[in-house]
Amino acid sequence: MTSTDARTQAEDSGPSGYAAARLHLLQEGAQSGPPRRAALAELTDDWLAGLFGAGASELRGVSLVAVGGYGRGELSPRSDLDLLLLHDGTDEEAVAALADRIWYPIWDLGLALDHSVRTPAEARKTASEDLKAHLGLLDARHLAGDLGLTAGLRTAVLADWRNQAPKRLPELQELCAERAERQGELQYLLEPDLKEARGGLRDATALRAVAASWLADAPREGLADARRRLLDVRDALHLATGRATDRLALQEQDQVAAELGLLDADTLLRQVYEAARVISYASDVTWREVGRVLRSRAVRPRLRAMLGGGKPTAERSPLAEGVVEQDGEAVLARAARPERDPVLPLRAAAAAAQAGLPLSLHAVRRLAAVARPLPTPWPAEAREQLVTLLGSGRPTVDVWEALEAEGLITRLLPDWERVRCRPQRNAVHIWTVDRHLIETAVRASELTRRVHRPDLLLVAALLHDIGKGWPGDHSVAGEIIAKDVAARIGFDREDVAVIATLVRHHLLLVDTATRRDLEDPATVRSVAEAVGSPGTLELLHALTESDALATGPAAWSAWRASLVADLVKRVAAVFAGDIPEEPEPAAPTAEEERLAIEAFRTGGPVLALRAQTEAAADEKDEKADPEPLGVELLIAVPDQAGVLPAVAGVLAMHRLTVRTAELSALDLPDGVEGSVLLLNWRVAAEYGSLPQAARLRADLVRALDGSLDIAGRLAERDAAYPRRRGVVAPPPRVTVAAAASRHATVIEVRAQDAPGLLHRIGRALEDASVRVRSAHVSTLGANAVDAFYVTGPKGTPLPSDEAAAVARKLEETLRG
Repeated sequence: MTSTDARTQAEDSGPSGYAAARLHLLQEGAQSGPPRRAALAELTDDWLAGLFGAGASELRGVSLVAVGGYGRGELSPRSDLDLLLLHDGTDEEAVAALADRIWYPIWDLGLALDHSVRTPAEARKTASEDLKAHLGLLDARHLAGDLGLTAGLRTAVLADWRNQAPKRLPELQELCAERAERQGELQYLLEPDLKEARGGLRDATALRAVAASWLADAPREGLADARRRLLDVRDALHLATGRATDRLALQEQDQVAAELGLLDADTLLRQVYEAARVISYASDVTWREVGRVLRSRAVRPRLRAMLGGGKPTAERSPLAEGVVEQDGEAVLARAARPERDPVLPLRAAAAAAQAGLPLSLHAVRRLAAVARPLPTPWPAEAREQLVTLLGSGRPTVDVWEALEAEGLITRLLPDWERVRCRPQRNAVHIWTVDRHLIETAVRASELTRRVHRPDLLLVAALLHDIGKGWPGDHSVAGEIIAKDVAARIGFDREDVAVIATLVRHHLLLVDTATRRDLEDPATVRSVAEAVGSPGTLELLHALTESDALATGPAAWSAWRASLVADLVKRVAAVFAGDIPEEPEPAAPTAEEERLAIEAFRTGGPVLALRAQTEAAADEKDEKADPEPLGVELLIAVPDQAGVLPAVAGVLAMHRLTVRTAELSALDLPDGVEGSVLLLNWRVAAEYGSLPQAARLRADLVRALDGSLDIAGRLAERDAAYPRRRGVVAPPPRVTVAAAASRHATVIEVRAQDAPGLLHRIGRALEDASVRVRSAHVSTLGANAVDAFYVTGPKGTPLPSDEAAAVARKLEETLRG
């Protein structure tokens, strides 16, 4: 059936014919994108015109008008129909009857309808009071009836919009800003709203409205294509879900990608992010221009009076060679010659960022069009300007995005293309890879006073995740790329080696500090060997903090900062010649000693709950609020099997989330024979208040003597709650960390965090007849990252084959 046949069927058969023709059009694989949207709009136009004609044969002064998205002819499969029944007010009763004859067939088909019945005067009044209504009328399109009536309204609405632009555009800008605050930025979200998020379809419509005001215009290059791509994704989303939704949920991304013929969900998200970035950048440029024009209009009458009517000359203040400030932007000086000055793009960017100014669109486009490429290696000035740009703090972000919008970044750093707009499917990360790299540089700029080579810190911050565009371990791939990039931008051999080391080991400190026993000399020596020098350690410490802060709120805390600082202090001592010796047994605190003696005396568990807060990261800031630490749970238990799974299971039963966990054997004071296990855990209630310590102890006693079926109780609780669709988590991974300790075997577990996870791990390790000497548990967002120091029954590390078998069995248990 051709589209013409479909329209004929719709006209001949009424609602059922339209429904069949619509279904055929949506299922026709040969047609998609703009042609399908246009065909669907045309099919709908013909059907509605037929409904109008059947009910308005005797009426005059009435027309049917499409507004909003339908007015633009952009009908997605599940789009609302935005309709206005316009009339001259002579026969309101007949118009009301006509409205029923049009609206009810639409509702009968289950189509969403946004409708109104108004005279032109009423429509204009509504538009003057309701900004959204005015925006919809800007796209008014005649469907049927009195064409002159529709044309008159269109002319009047556009004239009103242009006359009221100085008032309405600031309102529109505020509306866009409020929406962005609520919905976030489309170019970074894992489950974005294609319409409402910043850089989405609403912003594209707002740019059309600004252009219609004749006050300013958006940069048009790439904008129409970006908008088309988002509409194509929305079409595929409607077809995949069968719903009128604009949110691209994780569980539907693979199906949407397949509908669009894309490789996978990551490819889909990258296309969405690229489109959003174009629209966001165009919005930034456009709203700056609107502000400039409005300020100019406000100032010009006074200036004209002062200057006798002459046109004022814009002030230009020098910023750097070839770069000046004008109208609140960094622009090229009149004498600038970018075709002869290959460093000018970086100099202009650095000058703009240092001054806290945006880089003008005209300047960026001119630089992209005529600037010569830099020689290899870069001249010293180019390298210095890059470092200055990266060290400028928050303004770096906007300037970098301006360069990137015109392709200048990938021209300067070709390896950037692989990480540009690359999504990170990890709840801990709040940015795409490229934005995270810039955010890390911004964070590092705040720490440059802590290091002896801030230039190396800033460049390492920019490059630390550059390997994520390649398969395999991104740190390994990143080291190779970083060497090449650092040499290309002009660092000498020693500096290149330092940058490469920082990139290779940018996760070393935080991973070791949170997953290893820092009292073990082997741990500290291995870090010292990897880092190589005190200067590199200093830089790595700052990079670690910058990277974590730029990742998201779940990646850094005062607790993690203190662990990393402790590790850095120990490694620095090694570099100073203080070789770590085998640690003496740690002296227990007074409270730990009291609990241990009580546990030994009673033969059962003893525990203490204590609410805690921890000082903010910057202890010098007296105004900073303390970070909530949760609750410290101290448990002393006579040494016996099954302690770890029992404690973890009881906590899960009481809906306590384990944030960190330490388990170790405690030597009792002189004169007391025996061994007590001490568990120092940090927990928080999932919701509600904390349970009483007495209840926890009672359940723990039952768990240890085997009379409490923890696994059954947890299974019952899970079965009582309906399963919700959500993120499909990657499978758990269990590995043996070779040479991590001379006293124990270290087994690492990475898995999706869930109630009872630590209980299951503890049971599996007990079933494998290994003893947990200490446990280091941490949670990053939805990811559990745990390390267990285990030994055999005789207290020695496991043979390598036995350790591998334990890890394999544990992974199978967690997958099951």
